[in-house]
Amino acid sequence: MTTPASAEISAARARSNAAIAAHDTAAIKREWMPDIHVTASTGTQTAGAEANARSMEAQFTRRPDTKWVRTPIRIRTFEPWSVASEEGEWVGTWTDPDGPVRIGGTYLAQWRHIDSRWRIHAEVFVPLFCDGGAYCRAHP
Repeated sequence: MTTPASAEISAARARSNAAIAAHDTAAIKREWMPDIHVTASTGTQTAGAEANARSMEAQFTRRPDTKWVRTPIRIRTFEPWSVASEEGEWVGTWTDPDGPVRIGGTYLAQWRHIDSRWRIHAEVFVPLFCDGGAYCRAHP
């Protein structure tokens, strides 16, 4: 069942995906809380919007064709606490010197409703496949 809150979160996720596709870190940050915490598919944990934006900028510089798409499957809210859970699937693609890479899996995002809008408070990305060159053969 779609609720107004889940529709707002879906729209925010679409804006986040569009910002990533455009490599627009300022727009990406607008969807995050200042104290966002991200656990990447490699297990790397990064805290804070500024640190996560720098990490994204580094990826975009190192791999100019980087794309990350998160597709929500289920969004549930607990509005008395202004919190929501988003479960979905993600796919990342880019080209390394030894060829294209495609990696993906599942994710869980925690959203908080602050100042009349939903923002991402935490994300955890679990890899379930990796196709491509050396990147996929190396265990992080």
